[in-house]
Amino acid sequence: MKKRKKRMKNSEEKRSYKTDFAVQVKKAVDNLYYISETDAEILPFSGKKAEVVNAQEMLSQIGKAANSPIEEKKFTEFFARLTELHDWFGDEEKTTAQKFGDLKILLEKNLKDLKVFKIGKIQIDIYVVGLNAESNLTGIQTKAVET
Repeated sequence: MKKRKKRMKNSEEKRSYKTDFAVQVKKAVDNLYYISETDAEILPFSGKKAEVVNAQEMLSQIGKAANSPIEEKKFTEFFARLTELHDWFGDEEKTTAQKFGDLKILLEKNLKDLKVFKIGKIQIDIYVVGLNAESNLTGIQTKAVET
């Protein structure tokens, strides 16, 4: 009986952790947009168990063909442009950079092996993902238009 209660408690803690993280991500990306040739909403991404974070795994989990165009970027490089402050920034730009900084920290604290994948050409799906405590591919997703 004690083992069953312990297992139930562990699974409840895992569910709670997953829910808490999802809520934190939703809160962090609220009114935050990825700017390219279009402004795209940033959304939480929740995948399945994964051994590694790589292009093949990413394509498989989102149901894209193995030969789909995919580019891997470094997590820190992706966020560098989004979090950089410039002298000419007004309050709105400063707030946006701070929100991206907070999102970066949230992802770093909760996920390991963080990577960025750009999938497609011109209309690009962007995934910023890593593995959570249960080894599920997790993170955020957005879109970009690059001509």
